[in-house]
Amino acid sequence: MRLRLLTALLALTAPLAPAAAPDFNRDIRPILSEACYHCHGPDAAKRKADLRLDEEKSAKHFNKDGLAAIIPGKSADSELIKRIFSTDPDEVMPTPKSNRHLTEAQKQLLKQWIDSGATWSRHWAFERIERPKVPAPPAAGPSPRNPIDAFILTKLAQEKLTPSPRADLPTLVRRIALDLTGLPPTPAQVDAATAAEQKLPNSGITAFIEQCLSSTRYGERWCWDWLDAARYADSNGYQGDPERTMWPWRDWVTNAINTNMPYDQFTVWQIAGDLLPEASTEQKLASGFNRNHMINGEGGRIAEETRVENVFDRVETTSTVWLGLTVGCCRCHDHKFDPLSQRDYFAMYDFFNQTSEDGKGRSGQAAPAMDLSTPAESERLKTASEQVARVAADVEAFELKKFPRPAGKPLSDSEAINLPGNLPNYIGKIEPKNRSADGLIEAVSYFKDRDPPYGKQLQRLLAAVRARTNATNNITKVMVMDTVPTPRETFILDKGAYDKPTPAKVTANVPASLPGLKPQGAAANRLDLALWLVRRDHPLTARVTVNRFWQAFFGVGLVKTAEDFGAQGENPVHRELLDWLAAEFIESGWDVKALHRLIVSSATYQQSSRVTPARHERDPDNRLLSRGPRYRMPSWMIRDQALFLSGLLKEQPGGPPVKPYQPEGIWEEATFGKKTYQQDHGDALYRRTLYSFWRRIVGPTTLFDNAARQVCAVKTVRTNTPLHALVTLNDMTYAEAARVMAQNLLLGSPQDENATLTQAFRRVTLRQPTSAETTVLRHQLSQFRRHYQANPAAAGQILAIGESPRTEKLDPKDHAAWTSLCLLLLNLDEALTKE
Repeated sequence: MRLRLLTALLALTAPLAPAAAPDFNRDIRPILSEACYHCHGPDAAKRKADLRLDEEKSAKHFNKDGLAAIIPGKSADSELIKRIFSTDPDEVMPTPKSNRHLTEAQKQLLKQWIDSGATWSRHWAFERIERPKVPAPPAAGPSPRNPIDAFILTKLAQEKLTPSPRADLPTLVRRIALDLTGLPPTPAQVDAATAAEQKLPNSGITAFIEQCLSSTRYGERWCWDWLDAARYADSNGYQGDPERTMWPWRDWVTNAINTNMPYDQFTVWQIAGDLLPEASTEQKLASGFNRNHMINGEGGRIAEETRVENVFDRVETTSTVWLGLTVGCCRCHDHKFDPLSQRDYFAMYDFFNQTSEDGKGRSGQAAPAMDLSTPAESERLKTASEQVARVAADVEAFELKKFPRPAGKPLSDSEAINLPGNLPNYIGKIEPKNRSADGLIEAVSYFKDRDPPYGKQLQRLLAAVRARTNATNNITKVMVMDTVPTPRETFILDKGAYDKPTPAKVTANVPASLPGLKPQGAAANRLDLALWLVRRDHPLTARVTVNRFWQAFFGVGLVKTAEDFGAQGENPVHRELLDWLAAEFIESGWDVKALHRLIVSSATYQQSSRVTPARHERDPDNRLLSRGPRYRMPSWMIRDQALFLSGLLKEQPGGPPVKPYQPEGIWEEATFGKKTYQQDHGDALYRRTLYSFWRRIVGPTTLFDNAARQVCAVKTVRTNTPLHALVTLNDMTYAEAARVMAQNLLLGSPQDENATLTQAFRRVTLRQPTSAETTVLRHQLSQFRRHYQANPAAAGQILAIGESPRTEKLDPKDHAAWTSLCLLLLNLDEALTKE
């Protein structure tokens, strides 16, 4: 006892071990960025006292008075410490009027950092990607399944946490299917995986992962995220919102993902496919990525202003997708937090300033564009053009008699030249075969009562011209990139105003804070930019891309701010894992499927998502990854799931967009009555949501929380409002899916209600219901039956929803009751959530 007491006393009086020095990137840079960079950062125009705290040299520089903001090892002599601890409102930093504050803990951390030597380092995301050594996980814990687990287990041990057990097989199979294909598995697939697992652990899951990766559904699932980033839509946007035919580019993306095109090639083709030697049609098509932006064709719009805005969009989209940097700030001034200048911005701008697009017109097929018309479209245009020629010949023969003139002379040498208004130009000076719809409309209006036979001839010509115009507009043309023969000069624009160029001329280049272009000297183009993005020494592209993939699987990226890897972005909790994954991605040959396989095969991904109160309190947002991902599925996936579970889904890949159910008046309200939604019928109603027509100013009405597709979006916010339930409970697609699901169930097992209940529940959740759940379902079904027995008209209404045929073999009231039950199942939290 005395020995133990003596040992305890000695422990109390022993000197404390020195605290670890604060890490600059983890602990110090975020404080400086938030509180100091606004006045002492990269933006020269806003910089105070000629002091930069984002650069080591400036921060530690002694001025003429012998003062320095930071003197390593001497916090008491450092002006930074004197100012942040000052009580004088004229001296304290940050200044009171800045509305920025430092906590006492932050002040002490800065002081400790300086006293420990003020070790500086570049922002972590700008450092070259090096492959960290895979750590040896704790010996006492579970064994890692792959390197991802080794990193996570090590971090969890440091945080005094343990991983969750593996999710049950039905949950895990469903999670993998939704993540890799966007559709749930069937009960038969769950049974097959379970049987294989019983024979050989992990074999069933491994085989199922490969099945998903090889499915064409894989490309359709992962294409969606890319369309959000690429701001893809089927119309231009703005008030007129004319249609466009960019869908072949969408199909190219899906095919590229399915064939596992290496991501570096995927990048180069989309940024500069048209500049590759002897570029193929497919490579030129890929360059449509940078023509997916909105096009403003409103009346009074200045063409050059539109063109410049489009170039801005390309710079900022490319920077968000591949650099993860908020360069848009630099349109008008140097970045306030990151080492990005306005000159850097316009040097990037010059890469995209060399395309022949002129900003004129309103067409959704604005030049440069590729003609990808189908034989049917070409034949339709040929037929319409021939009809115009035939009717025009009839009109010309009629006009020879109506407006006599000397042989061989034009109509302008006749009485037609004396017609009122614009008619002498529309009729007198233009041959019938070349007349426009606008001129013919005026002519028809004038002659329909004054000369009905002639008015009818002109009306025939107007109808033929309109048909030709419609056929022309429906020719599939995809907007792509090209290069002007004579380079445009690029000047920094004052505050980004298109009509205010400064004298500062710039040429294409990359930000000075990142690795330079190679080789130096020669004029650079978009191909040089694309190749630079996927160079081995580029610090951002692989990190940013891997992070977005992780975000798709886990709901949150390893860097939560997927759109911002700069100083204002989040410092990753698992930085070593992020760098290891980025290095692995590059060194695998930019193999996307291999990366996805690695993630979903990890024990980290396969953990149960169940959480105890204690674990939730310790890691509420699951940033430490002590459990599996759990979050509500995106709305497009919820719709696809409902169609799939009901048996309605028509899996037809590619092609023009389709128009499924939509409430009346939505387009008309948004376009002042100029656009009318013409719903499709038949199989088109039940295609995957990927193929739904996307009007830029009002997207598909069944979707919520999705990017608007007006600008690049790499992170979608998830919200939770009653409006979501109004869609999934009342929209025609969901109500019809429930009706068809009920019909298929009842026709499959009409005699055994318990079996039907179990089958319905398992189809949606992929597990057997508990006895308590079965009791609830039976009670609810009884309530629905009583309701429809008392209200047969209501049964008729719910069974009339949707265009798919209904069998007459089922009792309407019973079918309606089961329809309501199936709709309930489709709206279970377990159904709407990826567990």
